[in-house]
Amino acid sequence: MSGRNVVDVLDEQHREILGLFAGEMSDKAYEVLVATLSRHLSAEEQYLYPAVRTAVPDGDRIADRELAEDRELLTLLRDRSRLDELGEAVRRHVDADRSELFPLLMQMVPADDMIRLGNRVETAQEAAPTRPHLSTPVTPPWNKVVDPLVGMVDKLRDVATGRTTYTHNL
Repeated sequence: MSGRNVVDVLDEQHREILGLFAGEMSDKAYEVLVATLSRHLSAEEQYLYPAVRTAVPDGDRIADRELAEDRELLTLLRDRSRLDELGEAVRRHVDADRSELFPLLMQMVPADDMIRLGNRVETAQEAAPTRPHLSTPVTPPWNKVVDPLVGMVDKLRDVATGRTTYTHNL
């Protein structure tokens, strides 16, 4: 099986998101942050947390906690004046994934499955919403149906408004 494992894919996304906090947060950079973090959280909700529920002891509790924290991140994304809070919440998210979730997954999930998850996360991220949507479902199967549809509408809005959504366009 070819591709990167889910930990490598998500850790790269984490570095990209944290990198956005390192520089000046222009309006354009904030738009990219909102889009990047929205896509990232959608992909985690579609594939990472279900894998945690299935493979990790006490995975339901861990996934539920992560989903609640994701809701907090999406709420903070909607209010630019809370950028400092958002930065702290993102750092907590990344630290929890790196210190707890990723080591558990690496230990509990076979390598081929980790690569399969990485491929699915990359695909899901491309179809994901580019804005926070707090009322959409956060668990399969419904989020796997709704998120790409909402993502398509977001992408149409992005094109119509000329909104920047990727760091390589900054």
